Amino acid sequence: MAPLDTGLAPGLFPDTAPDVALRHIVTACHADLLKYRAVVLKSRRPIGIHQTRVALRRLRAAFGLFKSAVDGPVVRALSAEAKWLAGECAPARDLHVFLYETVDEVPPIVRRIGNRLAKTHLERARTALSGARFEGFHRQLDAFAALSPASIHERLDEFARSVLETRHDKVVKRGRKLGSLDERRLHRLRIAIKKLRYAASFLQPAFASPLARPYIEATVRLQGALGALNDRAVAAHVLADLATAARPTEDAARPLKALAKQAASGSKRRRRRLEQAWRDFRKAGCFWRA
Repeated sequence: MAPLDTGLAPGLFPDTAPDVALRHIVTACHADLLKYRAVVLKSRRPIGIHQTRVALRRLRAAFGLFKSAVDGPVVRALSAEAKWLAGECAPARDLHVFLYETVDEVPPIVRRIGNRLAKTHLERARTALSGARFEGFHRQLDAFAALSPASIHERLDEFARSVLETRHDKVVKRGRKLGSLDERRLHRLRIAIKKLRYAASFLQPAFASPLARPYIEATVRLQGALGALNDRAVAAHVLADLATAARPTEDAARPLKALAKQAASGSKRRRRRLEQAWRDFRKAGCFWRA
């Protein structure tokens, strides 16, 4: 299992004001973004594009989490820019995951097409991460982090209890009758658990509870199990891109069809993994209630 991404930012305590907490979290995410952006711009190492997307995803999650406490045009604009940048980086990451994690024994002809497509996707990501639009985003994040506190009366622990309770209940509601959920409802459950996972990670410092880490680990496993089911939808898009990128002299139809079949296999195994992850999640103690 990958190391647990807690999303913690330094300087957060139960009595920290929510708007101050958001700026601490944004500062930490921004630092990660700049660190891994440098990797993307200088090399083809997959960790660069992957962690850049993670940093952008965490930024969006933080802005969405604190929306009820710190909303406004600046926050919405920053969230929109993070979404755009993540979208520009997504094709490179999705292609790498498909070729190196989703399927095995990729035929040489598909590997050649994939390598060409990977260069195109990487250049797209590099363009987005080095242009004037990114520089503006970078400066806006710095300016947002430097804002003075808006309120000294609100507490992070009180804010966190309300938010976590609401998001936990939404996941439980969406996961009812798990075995009969169709693709659309599983997608909605995946989005709900992702939001809960980030909320729990960000807000953990507001509670000195030993239950926090096991709870977050359970949300990570559940999100991973739901993501594995979603791989087929992502694989379909990647396969379509590979087919489009094939040259007239490259007969890739049969190899791509074989890979599509391989990507679609293992549904029962994925479902069993999801059911176990759901049971583990339901057993995990809600640390904000302790």
